[in-house]
Amino acid sequence: MKVLVVGGGGREHALCWALRRDLPSADLFCAPGNPGTAPLANNLPIGSDDQERLVRAVQAHDIDLTVVGPEAPLAKGLADRLREAGRAVFGPSAAAAQIEASKAFAKDVMQSAGVPTASSRTFLADELRMAQAYVDRHPEPLVIKASGLAAGKGAIVCASREEARRAVNAMLRDGGFGDAGRTIVIESFLEGEELSILAITNGRDLAFLPAAQDHKRLLEQDQGPNTGGMGAYSPVALATPALQSRVEREVMLPTLRELSRRGASFSGVLYAGIMVDASGTPNVVEFNCRFGDPETQAILPLITSGLAEALGAAARGEPLPRLGVLEGAAVTTVLAAHGYPDAPRRGDPIEIPEILPEGVIVFHAGTQRDEAGVLRTNGGRVLAVTAVAPTFAGARAAGLSAAAAIQFDGKGYRTDIGWREARRLGD
Repeated sequence: MKVLVVGGGGREHALCWALRRDLPSADLFCAPGNPGTAPLANNLPIGSDDQERLVRAVQAHDIDLTVVGPEAPLAKGLADRLREAGRAVFGPSAAAAQIEASKAFAKDVMQSAGVPTASSRTFLADELRMAQAYVDRHPEPLVIKASGLAAGKGAIVCASREEARRAVNAMLRDGGFGDAGRTIVIESFLEGEELSILAITNGRDLAFLPAAQDHKRLLEQDQGPNTGGMGAYSPVALATPALQSRVEREVMLPTLRELSRRGASFSGVLYAGIMVDASGTPNVVEFNCRFGDPETQAILPLITSGLAEALGAAARGEPLPRLGVLEGAAVTTVLAAHGYPDAPRRGDPIEIPEILPEGVIVFHAGTQRDEAGVLRTNGGRVLAVTAVAPTFAGARAAGLSAAAAIQFDGKGYRTDIGWREARRLGD
């Protein structure tokens, strides 16, 4: 079997790692890949946004299954191009990927499907005054969202109307978020605790992955600027079987049905960011059309069987297998470059010890090797250190030990990934 993973970050390294584990004899490719995927797959020097070359590579290598990691190529129709070429691809069509690529579209889908979510209004680029007037009469706090793709940084929580007006101006008047902010969604703030619920789907059926919780803020105790994600852990005690069943009934299945009704049947992985309030009621914060990053690095090491089979079945529209899940916990800690998230520094040499604590996997995200073979930083989020252990406390301790042992100048990371779970468990 020949499999191609599209992308070059930590999520794609985790996908390659899991596919190599499931398919030890497969011909595995990654485009463009990174130094971490190189020992697992044949890295192809093709960017994830280069559709023409990707389609040609799939044909030239006679790829049986393409797994698309990032959201941008999905939103631009890579999965459509591959299907038109007669190739199996794991990932939604451009029409279905709007569930992430357009927050306005997602809100409309949820309203039509009766999916619980925050009340909201959508405003276009020429509706600045209307948006400001809406802010002036809306209760505080508010959330201002760029409707388009903004690398996970397009949502601004505003404690006051003044903050909200500044966010609206930054997007609609000043163009600070580019095309992503030409349309905005202003919504009520949801109180509670957030969960990442991911499920592989063929458009009808769902195979749920273990629930995870992401940590977006740069600093301890969820302080500081928003980032693409500083770490994640799985499973989450808050995600009880009863809650996950409710999310399936009230969120995932109605959304799939509504997308199908609109002629945008979704196959791939549907990711729902869920806010659970004090009463245990789930509301959708956002949808993503792909595996999360860094949630994937925490979730996939817990899947013991069925992943590769499920990806292929979803791509072909076939019934989904049952996933085997390890009884344990995984904690992922992101190591970020100096200056992240505003101006990450590149080129610092990285030293990873040859011997790491048992159960630790280091996933590469923003790394490169220079001509001399030295591993160096090459992005904001450099590495994702995942530790798997029988208990959450054991996974957290092993991960922190490994994170401390890895060296590069300006390294930044949070030591409190999973702090809510630790509080729940008394660790």
